[in-house]
Amino acid sequence: MNEENQLKRQMKTRHITMLALGGAIGAGLFKGSGEAIDLAGPSVLLAFIFCGLILFMVMTGLGKLVLEDQKQHGLSGLVQPYLGGHTADFIDWLYWSMWMINIIAEAVAAASFLQLWFPNIPAWVFVLILALLTTAINLFSVRLFAETEYWLSWAKISVVIALIIIGIYLVGTQLLDIGFLPTFSQITDHGGFAPHGIQGFINSLLVVIYSYGGSELVAITISEAENPKKAIPKAIRGVMTRITAFYIIPLFLLLIIYPWNQLADPNVSPFVMVFQKIHLPFASDIVNLVIILALFSSINSGIYASSRILYFRLSNNGNAKHKFIALNKNSVPQRAIMFCSGTLYLGVVLSYFLGDKLFGYLAGSLSYTVLLIWLLISLAAFVLAIKQKNLFRKGYLSFAIVSLVLLFLGILITNSIAVTGFTAVLYAIIFFSFYHQHNRKESNL
Repeated sequence: MNEENQLKRQMKTRHITMLALGGAIGAGLFKGSGEAIDLAGPSVLLAFIFCGLILFMVMTGLGKLVLEDQKQHGLSGLVQPYLGGHTADFIDWLYWSMWMINIIAEAVAAASFLQLWFPNIPAWVFVLILALLTTAINLFSVRLFAETEYWLSWAKISVVIALIIIGIYLVGTQLLDIGFLPTFSQITDHGGFAPHGIQGFINSLLVVIYSYGGSELVAITISEAENPKKAIPKAIRGVMTRITAFYIIPLFLLLIIYPWNQLADPNVSPFVMVFQKIHLPFASDIVNLVIILALFSSINSGIYASSRILYFRLSNNGNAKHKFIALNKNSVPQRAIMFCSGTLYLGVVLSYFLGDKLFGYLAGSLSYTVLLIWLLISLAAFVLAIKQKNLFRKGYLSFAIVSLVLLFLGILITNSIAVTGFTAVLYAIIFFSFYHQHNRKESNL
């Protein structure tokens, strides 16, 4: 590919680090934590810890793939040397479809939160505004995208830090008032640590995995990072720290401050309840704003990721003259961006027919997809570990692969038939699209 058609390295280390930080904080934390607590009770802590460990192993393997060959672009380029061209093509289709679904899911969710303030304005108006804003940001330059995500991440992180500080204060007050044992025994009150048993725990994993999904986005930035060898591994190394700081600690504090059954409301963010407890004026409005910012950030990242996947897929397949890989004067693939952001309008149509159920269906299908993508990344990293004769890495990647397979089967068995059926339809569309494209590619050779 000639230099005019190449992406420019405009992302600094701080952008990628904060992109990874922000990727760990989204609607899954602010909104999904209530649903996860409802499903599993206090045992949701173990769900977040277990899935967090799996994610850490996956991301560590991904980091090794990035360091091994920085000439490769996108997830397909990273896995191709180890899993072959067919699997590389498939992971591109799969990852692209994941972000397409996520864009719709987050846009529909954002519209519903905005309607809390403006109930008389139709959802499609908000979706249109979100589409225009995120498209404009991505079209202008990758630097503007990175800066936007940088400051949005700071906003989300600030709220989590505020919750932790307030939470520690409230727990400390409880300890002084009623003592150590009564304070911490609240976790096991109201039905025990796992009130809904193993099935409730497994069902919560679907929400937890959805919350963690998107962390692998940092690998997509390899072609636009100023120093990918330094920036990407640094962002990946902090995964476990981010999970502990932004998920496990806040949830632990929440479960001490409130009985779990008071937090188990899928329609109310537990964060609102904490800020209300200290009688903070406009607590619900503040958290609502942060949730909207988190969703906007996810949509913004989704358009970036999906457009780059489309760009890499077409350029890696030798379609140098394809209109979707043409770059504008700001060195971004404008037509790919326009195409991917156009998916937002599909969300309006789907929400019309499925209503409030749409987000649940989409979130459920995304969890399956995230699991499959993590599995393929782990398999590629495992093959690399075999080639490098790294026994330790082979060991923990084997554990990750087995765990991911068992997670997939467990969720498949316990999840609702409606969500599984919806996912099966999406997978069928993805598979036949992939099969059709692959046959076209083979016939042109």
